[in-house]
Amino acid sequence: MFDFDTLAQAFSRQTVLCIGDLMLDEFVYGEVSRISPEAPAPVIAAQKSETNIGGAGNVARNIASLGGRCIFTGLIGEDEVGVKMAVTLAQEPGIESVLVHDPARPTTRKVRFVSEHFSTHMLRADWELAAPASPETEQRLIDAILPHLPRADIVLLSDYAKGVLTARVIRNIIDAAKNLGKRVIVDPKSANLAIYRGATLLTPNRREFAAATRTRADSDQNIAGAAQDAMHLADCEAILVKQSEHGMTLVLRSGETIHVPALPVRVRDVSGAGDTVAAALALTLAAEADWETALRVANAAAAVAVGKKGTATVARAELRRKILPHASLAAEEKIVAVGGDLDVHLVDWRKQGLRIGFTNGCFDILHPGHVKVLTAARGACDRLIVGLNSDASVKRLKGEGRPVQDEGARAEVLAALEAVDLVAIFEEDTPIELIAKVRPSVLVKGGDYTREQVVGHEIVEAAGGQVMLVDILPGHSTTSLVGRARGGKA
Repeated sequence: MFDFDTLAQAFSRQTVLCIGDLMLDEFVYGEVSRISPEAPAPVIAAQKSETNIGGAGNVARNIASLGGRCIFTGLIGEDEVGVKMAVTLAQEPGIESVLVHDPARPTTRKVRFVSEHFSTHMLRADWELAAPASPETEQRLIDAILPHLPRADIVLLSDYAKGVLTARVIRNIIDAAKNLGKRVIVDPKSANLAIYRGATLLTPNRREFAAATRTRADSDQNIAGAAQDAMHLADCEAILVKQSEHGMTLVLRSGETIHVPALPVRVRDVSGAGDTVAAALALTLAAEADWETALRVANAAAAVAVGKKGTATVARAELRRKILPHASLAAEEKIVAVGGDLDVHLVDWRKQGLRIGFTNGCFDILHPGHVKVLTAARGACDRLIVGLNSDASVKRLKGEGRPVQDEGARAEVLAALEAVDLVAIFEEDTPIELIAKVRPSVLVKGGDYTREQVVGHEIVEAAGGQVMLVDILPGHSTTSLVGRARGGKA
């Protein structure tokens, strides 16, 4: 297993030169409950909208969010959307933008209408000119890009076929990069892989790869064979085929094939996941990691990205938790103070529109009954916070001799569980104050409680949340375990 912490520290020393098609991604979220009387079309009751920098701009944002530095070059029109993009990019930490203006084309904009309840994309509206840049604009792009090559540790071309990466622009960049000994990664759109000749790595998805190789690309064996032919045509070192829920397959010119399955995750939105993969690959390879490490880091980054709404970025800490979910240090990061870190997480999760769950207990000796409740609770939400009684609180509730384990040990065991996202220790006899702070969408307890007995049910239900009771496993209790361990009767 590679040392992720050492690798992540190396990210901050890498500069990626990213070139590609810039676009504005807008997401309109709402609910559909009726059909329009004017036409057989659903009516979405819009509730909120979000805008993000998308396309190659999202690759740049992910490079920065993972801790790297990015020099970004793209094309915008002289319009309101272009101005907004330029201002937003200029404010992004870690990104140095070098934008070329083309008054003859609109800045690409995509608006997606999404069912909030089902997280389903219903319709997309595009404003774009999907035509190659003019010869004059091509030259201005080349002149803007090449002076920055010496400063880059690696070059990344993000092709969305919106006009930036013409055959001429691609050729100039790859040839200049090779002359300087720079690796080049290409996320291709063209089925003619020969235009990317000389790149180090191509990263098509399975549909793009099948179109380029005229194969079905329906098995690792088929992909490996077709990739070898494609690598000879494109004169590249490796091809990575992204297969969504089926994982990723990396084929090397040497003949080696490496496949990693997709990590289990609740998929919320696949928009921009390929951007995250490209960013993670660029930083990992720039840090001189081997091919398998780069593949596994990119796979984990994609798993984080698809668990978020919209065109999302992945932070280095999120990537670490996905790669090292059971490491003790990762567990320690989940243990938060009721103020401070907890508030930071709550603000971030609410901003993302995530469903927050809460449960609580002493968890003195963790047993299968606890695990069942925690697993069920995590299945009902996007992020689960566990309120843990402090040592003093447990002693008041359970009497002398309890807890058996101190709060630090109990918190660390809980935090090591994949179902648990945060552990917050509280001093009071009940978690009522903590629940009021968290304001969870779902409050979970074992089925040995009634709804009315669940502390905080009034707060949660008044805010539109729900109380969920999970059937307990008979024969499992901490009290009986302690009794047996101490030689008493269970």
